[in-house]
Amino acid sequence: MPVTVLLVDDEPLVRAGLRAVLEAQPDIKVVGEAGDGAAVIPLLYQLRPDVVAMDVRMPLMDGIETTRVVLRTVPEPPKILVVTTFENDEYVYEALRAGADGLVLKRARPAEIVHAVRLVAEGESLLFPAAVRHLAAAYGTSKARAAMDRASLTEREAAVLRLMARGLSNAEIAAKLVVGVETVKTHVSAVLAKLGARDRTQAVIAAYESGFVAPS
Repeated sequence: MPVTVLLVDDEPLVRAGLRAVLEAQPDIKVVGEAGDGAAVIPLLYQLRPDVVAMDVRMPLMDGIETTRVVLRTVPEPPKILVVTTFENDEYVYEALRAGADGLVLKRARPAEIVHAVRLVAEGESLLFPAAVRHLAAAYGTSKARAAMDRASLTEREAAVLRLMARGLSNAEIAAKLVVGVETVKTHVSAVLAKLGARDRTQAVIAAYESGFVAPS
C-alpha cells in the first residue's frame, strides 16, 4: 500500500510542486490538499492520510495550532511533517513541541522531500536539523533537567536516547549497540514511558532541553 499524504499550505504553487514531487514516486499517493489548517480536521476523517505535510505559517489556523488540534481530537492521528521555509524559525520549533513528527525545508531537493515523507511515515527516525537542535537547547529549563533526572534512565536506555537524538532508526541503533531490533524497540518504549513522551520527537526535544544531549 502506498503512503498517503495530505498537503496543507496556503500557497497553491507550493502544493502543486509538492504534489508533483511526491506523486512521481510509486509508493506515495497525494490524496488531498488544503489551503489552511482550519480545513484539515474534516479532510482527515474523510481521507485518512498516513502523513500530513503542512506549512507552519497560515492565515486562519497555523501549523502549531493545527497540530495540537489533530493530536487532541483525531483517533489514531496521522504523522505530521512540517514543510517550512526556515528551519531556525521558532514557529517550527513550537510545531515540533506541539507534536509534529519532523520537518523538511521547502527548498530541499525532491529526493530529500520524498525521503522525509517516507521517514515520518515509518516513525522510526527523526528529521531534526541542527538549527532546531540548537533552538531546543536554548529553551532548556531547570524543569526539563529535573524531569530528565526523575526519569532515571538506565545506562542502555540513555545510550538509546542519545542515538535517537542523532536521528538513527531502530535498525541503525541496533547495529550500533550490537543488539536485536526488538530489544531496541523495548528500550525506546521504556524511554518514552519514563519521559512521558508521546513519540520519539518529544523524547528528543526533552533530551536537548534538559541538556542531556548537547547540540552538535
